[in-house]
Amino acid sequence: MRRPFQVLVIPYIKEGDKYFYALFKRKDLNIWQAIAGGGEGNESPTKTFRREAFEEAGIDQNSPYIRLSSITTIPVVNIHGFLWGNNIIMVPEIAFGVEVFSKELVVSNEHTEYEWVECSRALKRLRYDSNRSAVWELDYLLNNGVKDVSKNIQIIERYYKQ
Repeated sequence: MRRPFQVLVIPYIKEGDKYFYALFKRKDLNIWQAIAGGGEGNESPTKTFRREAFEEAGIDQNSPYIRLSSITTIPVVNIHGFLWGNNIIMVPEIAFGVEVFSKELVVSNEHTEYEWVECSRALKRLRYDSNRSAVWELDYLLNNGVKDVSKNIQIIERYYKQ
């Protein structure tokens, strides 16, 4: 059964001193976005992002990743309707960056194509604010050598508990 959360996965690669991000064009909506999907069974968000990255782009499940502090909520009607009942109307979308070492990715049946772009181009191409925020954060972290956002995640989670 589908778990009540969504993951967002941004593949990235470094060439020289620049970072590039993979965007995927959705077949059903004809829009550009990062890889997205939901948890299955007892999967954690980390296991979900690894599976989704593999299923949708052929990315090795052992690839290095960064858990981003970017998090948003998505209306359940945009995912699977009221699958979890009328009391669960929004689910969190948790973002990750995943490093790849080749620009050759697989195109799943959910997408028609992908492209590698720099951050500024990605911010213009992406449809959803959550995708733009996550790409901006990932680009900032990579270009500034920030490897650990756990303190930022703790602050966010503390406010979610209030």
